[in-house]
Amino acid sequence: MERRPASPGDQVRQRERRGHCVQGLVGTTIMDGLGFEPFDTPLGRVVVAWSPRGIFALALPSEREEETITWITAIAPGAVRVAPPAWVQDVMHLVAAHLGGAPQDFSKVPLDLERVSPFYRAVYQAAQDIPPGQTVTYGELAARLGKSRAAARAVGQALAKNPIPIVVPCHRILGAAGAAVGFSAPGGVQTKARLLALEGARVPRAR
Repeated sequence: MERRPASPGDQVRQRERRGHCVQGLVGTTIMDGLGFEPFDTPLGRVVVAWSPRGIFALALPSEREEETITWITAIAPGAVRVAPPAWVQDVMHLVAAHLGGAPQDFSKVPLDLERVSPFYRAVYQAAQDIPPGQTVTYGELAARLGKSRAAARAVGQALAKNPIPIVVPCHRILGAAGAAVGFSAPGGVQTKARLLALEGARVPRAR
């Protein structure tokens, strides 16, 4: 019988079972460790962070990379800069291509959402399924979660704290009137509009 290739999610689970070791750039070996790595994209330098479960943080380009690294190590004590494993390198290539104007599908990228509440986890997982070039409102995303549209504010609060932008595409969620609101990454709503334009989506008016 022909064996099918392992998916990124299968690879992560296999690593968890084996107690996967990663060799650090500074010569440190970590067992089942938390790693991060800055990398270049057409829009600037991005920092990605991961665990054996999946990606747990991604920081968009900022003039203060040191603060980004401090944020990552604050939410995941013990995270160190290490050479990314192959599956993380694949995610890095996808992000770089996406920010270069070639929209990518991130819906199958494994996430580590163990550090957020169950409600936030559900919001991020639902947002991850929104295809490139499409948008929904906060109320519509709440409805997809089986909540009333009155939960739109809670959805917005969750997305304002989204630790994995691009992979969890919070830029695709708009205000009730179709306005670009509530983007907390560097550049604010201007960055949100720019990301939508890269995907060929209608660029909403900023508010």
